[in-house]
Amino acid sequence: MKKYFLIIIALFLFTGAQAQDDAIVKFFSKYMEDDRFSRVYISPKMMQMAGGFLKSDVSNDKDAADLGELISKVRGIRILTADKVNGKPLYNEAMSTLTKNKYEDLMDVQDKNSNVKFMVREEGGKVRELLMITGSDENFTLLSMLGNFTYQDLNMLSEKTNIPGMENYKSKKK
Repeated sequence: MKKYFLIIIALFLFTGAQAQDDAIVKFFSKYMEDDRFSRVYISPKMMQMAGGFLKSDVSNDKDAADLGELISKVRGIRILTADKVNGKPLYNEAMSTLTKNKYEDLMDVQDKNSNVKFMVREEGGKVRELLMITGSDENFTLLSMLGNFTYQDLNMLSEKTNIPGMENYKSKKK
């Protein structure tokens, strides 16, 4: 009886995590064919290749080795962005799509013209996803970075890479 109970609980947990990923994917899918939006997807394999390249071609460069190790922790990046659109309704739509109890706010900056929100999804003490959503009178950006990070890893990513969207994380964490 206990085995069946554990299997049912595991199925609910897996389904909940899958539903959250599906919500984000559904939001991306809704707008990826819209000409107003630019879309970037970097696959886990590409991140693994980039990390491996940096780790293998270090020539005694500790920073390159550290960055290679860090980049290989990224499982994928999805970015959806639009300029010259009213991003506030898109921001609200994206926020309503998310299951809020799965994410913890890192930063929330609002003024009369824009909203910027950074959230993380943690599992087992590791950050599994960094999510950034911005919306203003003139643009919208959604960045989802999947991986297996610590907060120190995220700080290093913002400081040492040009991953789109991370400049907002760097400027807001100060």
